[in-house]
This record gives sequence, C-alpha cells and structure tokens, in this order.
Amino acid sequence: MRTHTQGILARRLLSIALAVLLGLLPSHALAQIQPDQLYYGIGRRIVVNVSVPDDRIAEPSIKLYKASTLEVLASAPAAKGKSDLASLFPMIWGEQPDEVMLAQLFLNDAAYGAPLVIQPLITPNTATRVDPATLRLSEAREAEVMFEDDRRESLEAQGQTGSDDQDEQVFSGVRVYVEQEAVLQTSAGEIVFRLRPDAAPNTTYNFMHLVEGGFYSNVIFHRVVETLDDGRPFVIQVGDPSGTGFGGPGYMIDLEKSPLPHGFGVLSMARAADPNTNGSQVFVCLSREGTSFLDGRYTSFGQAVSGTDAILRIAGSPVDANDRPLDPPMIERAYLRDAPPIPERIAPVTRESAGQFEPTGPDR
Repeated sequence: MRTHTQGILARRLLSIALAVLLGLLPSHALAQIQPDQLYYGIGRRIVVNVSVPDDRIAEPSIKLYKASTLEVLASAPAAKGKSDLASLFPMIWGEQPDEVMLAQLFLNDAAYGAPLVIQPLITPNTATRVDPATLRLSEAREAEVMFEDDRRESLEAQGQTGSDDQDEQVFSGVRVYVEQEAVLQTSAGEIVFRLRPDAAPNTTYNFMHLVEGGFYSNVIFHRVVETLDDGRPFVIQVGDPSGTGFGGPGYMIDLEKSPLPHGFGVLSMARAADPNTNGSQVFVCLSREGTSFLDGRYTSFGQAVSGTDAILRIAGSPVDANDRPLDPPMIERAYLRDAPPIPERIAPVTRESAGQFEPTGPDR
C-alpha cells in the first residue's frame, strides 16, 4: 500500500514532468527538498534529498523556522543530494521540541520549493467534556471541554497534584512531509486553504489524508448558517458524503487544542457533543464576531488565502428551517498542492476582500 507521502510525491513528480515536457516550468523551479520517509524515531538520522537543477549554479542552504511565528531558528549549508537534518540542526533531537518547525530550501538568498513540515510526535493533550456548572465561576467561561494541561493547572492552583493516571508528555520522534495547501473546487468557485499544522498538527494531517483519498469530492455543503439570530455571520459546513449531517469517515479523532482564533475564512472541525468525535465534517467561519465563542472548543486548523467570493456565495444559499440549502452547493473536487516557499506566502482573506459577484440563489 502506498504511504501518504509516496502518493503526494508521485502526483507532484508527474505534474512536474508534464510541465517540463510542455516547456511550462523553468528549471530553477525544480529545486526542492524531499524527505526519504514519513516518520523518524527519536535520535535517528532525518534523511532528506536536496534537488538542484544541473544548470543552476548556487549554494544551497536550509533554514529552520518556528512554524507558528516564522522565526528563523537556525540556518545551515546543504549539499545537493542526501542530507541529514538531524546533523544540520542538532536542536531537533537535543532540545526535544514540542512545536512544529519548517525547513525551507534556499539557493543563495532565494527560497525555492515548498518547505518541509517537521512535526514532533508527542503525547496528545487530551480533552474531556465538562459541565460548566461543576466548575468554579472563574473557570466556567463558555467552555464545555477541558484539556489535560488546563485540568492540571487548575488542580495545581488549588494545591492538588492530580491523580497518577494523568498523561505524561513523551516525545517519540518526528513526522516529516512536504507542506501542502488544500484546494476546494466548489460549485460556487475555488477556495484555497493554507493548512496550519503548527496550530493542530494531527487534525491537519487527518484532513490531508482525507483530501488526498478523494473523500471530499462531490460532497455537498449540508448546513449553511449565514447569520445567527442576532445577525452575526456564522458558518458554512461540509464533509459528510451521506449528506445527512451525521456521516463521516468511519472513525473519529480527538479534539486538539488550537491557538488559531476562529474568524472569517478559518477552517475548523465540526463534532458532536463529545469533544473527541472529530472526523471529516468541517466548517468555514463567516466572521470573527460570530464564531469567537468556538475558540478552545473546536479545532481550527486552516485559513483561506483565496476564495472570499466563493465562501460568501455559499453562505448566501437559500436554506430551509433546518439550515439545509434548498439547492446545496458542492465541493466538486478537492486536492492538495505544494505550498509556496515561506517568503512568498500571502495573507489570509478577509470578508472585506470580497469582489463583486452575482448571487446564485433563485430567491436572492
């Protein structure tokens, strides 16, 4: 069976080969960095392959970034061919990082190719459902979930150490793959999402797996809530091939604690009342003011970088009393493509970035 990385690599190499044959791709665009495998156990060599076209005279180097802030952590010269990231950047194993990092290839002073995502494999920060009535007033917030680190902090504040069954964080190695962005070709237009493995690495990877497997192709937006009762724009929801709102991929993943604030264009996981019932259903936020209360309760893991008009077209679909579109918009095709080099990233979309468009609903 092909691995996830092998599948992405095969498609990418095919597209590059076709482009070269057609003369559409300059040779310098072939510069890239690729991992030899997906997982590397702690302390082992992290072998990657650095590709530089033969006609390109340049000094390759690799910069290591903190993914959440794009702070450069280290830089090291590289050579064409095989390199060991663990030798170039001893901090990967020496400091046992607990945050996602990015490795970007440079030729002289210019960045080339998509960066590599380096995700630490650490014990998950588990979440449990909490009745706010059982919490102290200062803790109640609007949350219906509590993560293990919050529970431990709360107990310590009360002078308690907690039980022996609390999870101890263990670092086991890293997952390394080429950074991807997700493209949703919908009946209302194209939407491109920058995925945020730094915010929710396991949720991001699960979504990539489903996209690559064709899960989201020909799936309807089964729920559209253009505004809440008080007029605040809310969400559009998709990801159930059954179209009922109750379907999924046949498995569930745990809720992840994400620092990415919900807001316009943010992609987040839908779930049932149990926090650990995430699967394939996702929603796209329509405003910060209408979705801020979801922070910490739902896992946000992506940001739209194009497609404002498409999002608003879908949001404007006429719906019935149960928020189901009368003529449901659809994801016609979803696929992954290499993310741009770090210096070429563009800002996420805003609601104000919408252009002029004609609403598609018959009653609009």
